[in-house]
Amino acid sequence: MVDIVLGFDFGVKRIGIAMGNTLTGQAQPLRVIAAIDNATRFKIIGELIAEWAPARLIVGEPRHPDGAEHDMTLRSRRFANQLHGRFNLPVELVDERYSSAVIASKRGERIDDKAAAIILQQYFDASH
Repeated sequence: MVDIVLGFDFGVKRIGIAMGNTLTGQAQPLRVIAAIDNATRFKIIGELIAEWAPARLIVGEPRHPDGAEHDMTLRSRRFANQLHGRFNLPVELVDERYSSAVIASKRGERIDDKAAAIILQQYFDASH
């Protein structure tokens, strides 16, 4: 059975989303949500979940290079808990310490969906 999986790079200003499936184990950028308020963010996420019918959701968990937690670690966990509570899907956290560093971005370029794809790819790579 092939399962669709959505990956999230949570940010206060933007949320990057990627998708992939368990057959190919390959992640690809899907979209960036730049909505300000939570209601709009979760409405868009709900539409994507209805469209793609994922079996699970993966959320990047940012940390300092030494593994210590910081403010965004807790915010990402809270976001993961909200996803689980709203959509009743399994949610897993993946260490995303170096996901943004892997992407060479041009000034002003939105890379959140690409970062989400790297996070989701890390999940696939660890699962196989």
